[in-house]
Amino acid sequence: MSQEENASQSQSQRLDQDQSGKPIVLGIESTCDETAAGIVQGGKLLANVVASSMDLHARFGGVIPEIASRAHAEAFIPVVRRALANANLDLSQIDAIAVSAGPGLAGCLAVGVSGAKSLALAAHKPIYGINHVIGHISVTQLQFGTIPPDTLALIVSGGHTSLLRVHDIAQDVRVVGTTLDDAAGECFDKIARLLGFPYPGGPYIDRHARVGNPNALKVPEGLTKGNAGKKHPYDFSFSGVKTAVARWVEERQQDGQQVPVDDVCASLAHSVADVLSGKAMRACAADHSSVLIVGGGFSANSQLRRALLEKGKAAGVEVRLPRRELCTDNGAMVAMLGSNLVEEGMPSSPLDFSIDSAMALNKIYMAPKAHVAQ
Repeated sequence: MSQEENASQSQSQRLDQDQSGKPIVLGIESTCDETAAGIVQGGKLLANVVASSMDLHARFGGVIPEIASRAHAEAFIPVVRRALANANLDLSQIDAIAVSAGPGLAGCLAVGVSGAKSLALAAHKPIYGINHVIGHISVTQLQFGTIPPDTLALIVSGGHTSLLRVHDIAQDVRVVGTTLDDAAGECFDKIARLLGFPYPGGPYIDRHARVGNPNALKVPEGLTKGNAGKKHPYDFSFSGVKTAVARWVEERQQDGQQVPVDDVCASLAHSVADVLSGKAMRACAADHSSVLIVGGGFSANSQLRRALLEKGKAAGVEVRLPRRELCTDNGAMVAMLGSNLVEEGMPSSPLDFSIDSAMALNKIYMAPKAHVAQ
């Protein structure tokens, strides 16, 4: 059994206690190309159903918002019904509904939020419009239990690369560092396209990287050295990484040389994993934090997971890596954050709350204006 599996098993044993007295929360996710519904009760996962439209976007090399929105509209009712059936519940037994209100693609968010509002109105249930990114932090509670105060979180996905300080998952999350240009997942997808991999390219780079030489290419590590590194100790930049690797590959393609795909993938993956894990550990040391939560679709990358566990062990930091099915967008993470809000007695969102496709990462949910003013 691997180090990661051992850690996951030991932490999961904490969650076996009875959760029957806790509120039951339905979570709905539709920020990009997954239509998902999850149901949690306290720290127990009752259902987690995901319908992906990824295959519809593959031939375009990326997500087409109009196609994704249509897929959400078609999948919404079947996904919610399946989640309720899997949990052996009906809507009347749900205590609250949570839905991703942002950040994400506007049309996709609108489908999920409109559907969730309809359910809340019809069933007379409170609704919480939550921050999808903070949901990636919250979902780790299903595997590892309560989040300690002043935990740090590293969120890595196709659109986000951020370090966040979590004082209180329901009330106080602050930005420590963020990406200044391309996110890590974005960088991988662009290089994958150049190498001829299907969309999404991240998993292909991961697999090829496992057998390549990580030192074959000299890949830059953005914002880690000199004045830029001092000015942005916890920020990220992967645009230069993408450009350097792309030029290296294109030059060889133009000269008719064979491109060592495995080595390109290994060098890219090693560089990105080293930057992410290194900055995360430095932030933990500066903040005196002994726990690092990792989330987002890119956190399924095996090179990053290995680097984080190795550096975490050396630094005395507990690295909480969710199971791979909880890394990508899912309804469980939305439901879990909703559960946190309910249990801490936070007021529900007004029924007329708007979506926010560029929701700030320190905004946990769409709180009533009177509450925000406090």
